Amino acid sequence: MSALVSPVHDERSALLGYLAHQRHMIRVTAHGLTDEQARAPPTVSALSVGGLVKHVASMERWWIDLVEQGAVASAGDYESQFRLAPGETLAGVLSGYDEVARRTEAVLDGITDLGRPVPVPHEVPWFPADVEAWSVRWVLLHLIEETARHAGHADIVREVVDGATAYPLLAAVEQWPATPWLQPWRPAD
Repeated sequence: MSALVSPVHDERSALLGYLAHQRHMIRVTAHGLTDEQARAPPTVSALSVGGLVKHVASMERWWIDLVEQGAVASAGDYESQFRLAPGETLAGVLSGYDEVARRTEAVLDGITDLGRPVPVPHEVPWFPADVEAWSVRWVLLHLIEETARHAGHADIVREVVDGATAYPLLAAVEQWPATPWLQPWRPAD
């Protein structure tokens, strides 16, 4: 994967390509972090890189459960989704995120009509009371939006942790050659 989404051929490949790219970018923010760094909330908020990865995985799982089953249970303790618990590791939450991505693609492979309705759970207070259903297309767009929002949060948190920013991290992950204007990130000595 690169800094840009590959060319798309149709709506489905565009939606899945942009979702995969945003997943990749949030994973890039975790590159080279220790579990302690991934767990640390370095700003006044409770956000950490590891917690943000955990949250986007949980959020995507919840939405795909809704697409697949039409009704789902509560997402559980909302605040705990943003924190790595003492026994959790960055590698573990990244692996879990990979599983969520594979399941999302498997579920979507079985859906031919992106216009298929997905019921709005009206017990969620911030969901609209006057809308009965979204479409699978809408859910995918929302997943892209939500993942991109949290990838941006992770960029900021990561920069506070050790000064690393998105493009040098991406260059390190993808092993781009060094140039006069972009040096791949390297861990501090």
